[in-house]
Amino acid sequence: MNDSNKNLIIGGVSIAIILLLIGSSFLFSNKNSAQPIDQVNIGLGSKGSASIRPVDQSDHILGNLKAPVKIIVYSDLECPYCKLFHFVLIQAYKEFGGDKLAIIYRQLPLDGLHKKARIEAEATECAAEIGGNDKFWQYVDQIYSNTPSNDGLDLSLLPQFANNIGLNSAGFKSCLDSGKYAQKISASVAEAEKLGIQGTPYPIIVNPKGQTTSLQGYVPYDQLKPMIEAALKQ
Repeated sequence: MNDSNKNLIIGGVSIAIILLLIGSSFLFSNKNSAQPIDQVNIGLGSKGSASIRPVDQSDHILGNLKAPVKIIVYSDLECPYCKLFHFVLIQAYKEFGGDKLAIIYRQLPLDGLHKKARIEAEATECAAEIGGNDKFWQYVDQIYSNTPSNDGLDLSLLPQFANNIGLNSAGFKSCLDSGKYAQKISASVAEAEKLGIQGTPYPIIVNPKGQTTSLQGYVPYDQLKPMIEAALKQ
C-alpha cells in the first residue's frame, strides 16, 4: 500500500473518531440536561393563563410560612419521579432548615396515568383533617415510602398507614369513604390546568422577592441545592 493510500485511511479513521466523540458528547449532554416528568394532557394545553396562587395557611407547608425561599410542588402520589423528588425536597429541607426554606405540596393526580393517585390524595387530606399538618406530611411519607409507583400500591393499606403515624384508623377510613375531599382535589387539578401544567412533578421556586422559577420535572439534589442557594441571595 502506498503512502497516499495510508494517509487516506488514517485520515478517514481520524475523522470517524472525531465524529463519534462529538456524537457521544451530544448524547451525554442531552441525557444530563433532561428532566424526567410524568406527562399527560390534563386540560388546557401547554400554555396557561393564570398566575401561581400565593402560598397561604390553606396550603400544606413543611417549614415556616415566612421562609424567604419556598418550593411549591404539584405532585402525583403514584408518579415515580414525584416519589424521587419528594425525598430530594426532604433532604433540602433538612439541610437548609424550615426558617430558610419552606416546601409546599399541591395535589395533582394524573388520572390518565395513575388511577389510584386521586384516592391517595384524598387520603392525605383526611390525615391532615384528623392529625393536622404534621400528619399530612407523615402520611405522604408513608405513601411514597411504600408505593412501587405507577398504581402499584395496594389501596387496602391506606388505613394501616394512618395507624402507622398514630391516627385512628376507623376515623380515617370513615373520612376517606365519605369522599369529602374529592372536590378539593378536583379544584387543585383545575388550578394546575389553568397554569398550563401537564406533568408531575412540577416544582416552582419562589425567591424572597416573590419571583418564580418553574423547573418542570425531577431535579436531583446536587442541581437543586445551588438553585436554592442562589434564590436565598436574591
